[in-house]
Amino acid sequence: MPPVHSTSYFQMDNPAAILSLLRPTTCDKHKKSNSGGGGLLRMFKLFPMLTSGCKMVALLGRPRRPLLKDSATTGTIFGYRKGRVCLAIQDDPHSVPAFIIELPMLTSLLQKEMASDIVRIALESETRTHKKKVLEEFVWAVFCNGRKMGYSIRRKQLSDDELHVMQLLRGVSMGAGVLPSPNDKETDGELTYMRARFERVIGSKDSEAFYMINPDGVVPGPELSIFFVRSR
Repeated sequence: MPPVHSTSYFQMDNPAAILSLLRPTTCDKHKKSNSGGGGLLRMFKLFPMLTSGCKMVALLGRPRRPLLKDSATTGTIFGYRKGRVCLAIQDDPHSVPAFIIELPMLTSLLQKEMASDIVRIALESETRTHKKKVLEEFVWAVFCNGRKMGYSIRRKQLSDDELHVMQLLRGVSMGAGVLPSPNDKETDGELTYMRARFERVIGSKDSEAFYMINPDGVVPGPELSIFFVRSR
């Protein structure tokens, strides 16, 4: 694999696949005019300033119907402030995650990356077989805003902490905040989460992308994009 440079785009061995997924970003003029605007990403990066008294999950803990009914995929980023961040992808908030992985980066580091207002997370599988769908691969090289963070293995089953989060968020379609933590995890800091709807785009059998759908169009263009690519 060629070296990865610190740029807002990641570089991989499969440029054709990734080019089929990339979208033009918002122009600088729009970025400036919307700096300091709303959006889930902006809310998530403010977590270090939140306290336990600012929890935003008062409606959690009991099942309720999804607030938004559509065919969009549900994506959740969550983790303890002193631990690693996890990514879960579901067909809807009530379903078992179709893909869940612990990324090789701390939650605090991801929050720093969010200072750029646009975050691109890329997962590249180096497996050469094409018998599986790209999301069915297990070993992934993980990139964030063009920098390689390390490797992760997709989970076959949810851990106790991941199951705890999925149960608490089963009635939430989108939002961000702080979740109640299991008693034995209090020393790892507060458990933060960001859940959003994502538009799923299949570029080929070797590439898929998920673009976050901003609520009410408060920010033009996707703040968070997640790419899955199988190298050739």
